[in-house]
Amino acid sequence: MESPLTFYEEGLPGIDTEALCGKLLVIEGPDGVGRSTQIRLLRAWLEHSGHAVMDTDMARSALMGKAIRLAKEGNTLGPLTMSLLYATDFADRLQNEIIPALRAGFVVLTDRYIFSTIARAGARGSDAAWIRQVFGFALRPHAVFYLKAGVQDLLPRVVYARGGFDYWESGMDVRLGKDLYASFVRYQTRLIRSLDSMARRYDFQVLDASRPPDKIFLDLKKRISKLLQTRRPRRKPARAARPEAAAAEA
Repeated sequence: MESPLTFYEEGLPGIDTEALCGKLLVIEGPDGVGRSTQIRLLRAWLEHSGHAVMDTDMARSALMGKAIRLAKEGNTLGPLTMSLLYATDFADRLQNEIIPALRAGFVVLTDRYIFSTIARAGARGSDAAWIRQVFGFALRPHAVFYLKAGVQDLLPRVVYARGGFDYWESGMDVRLGKDLYASFVRYQTRLIRSLDSMARRYDFQVLDASRPPDKIFLDLKKRISKLLQTRRPRRKPARAARPEAAAAEA
């Protein structure tokens, strides 16, 4: 039987994790690896199979989503401020979107979780222990599926699918190269190394993302199908008082 969800460290106050009967599934991986494609395919499959589904992503909270987008427009955002903005965004989505959906029995698909923010902070030179502590209030997911690919696999996807390199996804703010291409290669190499190091600590399920998207999807379907077959034990109802005890109390 599956155990109730738990927090990594001290969780959000007032949350009864016993009441969270949904599934929390995370798709992780570097920029351009195809996470959003898999989220879209998984949502359609799960809904067709009769599951209620909610999907979420970084910088999509009502509180911080717009603020993060505006802060990144000037290309002047520092690593520490960036980490704290994303931590605030995550906390808002966790409390107001993810936990309510889990309480209602939804399958929650999240395109990246705390791990990408931790990896990005590490790639920018922030203290790894500090950033992990910042995210100690996060729920442990039921599964983290890590789409693993090398930088050489990411390059054609970024160039042909997106039409070019993004300033932040290339790590240009930490000056790793003279141009977007060189900086992207060095920054994403750091990012992948950081995610690889977290795979054992956080029990990632590693998938080869160099394969075609349909092969990755079939692999995810197989793994998630097994996960959805498990059921948490129901709470035992409180025992009714014996008639003689109830009479004595009266």
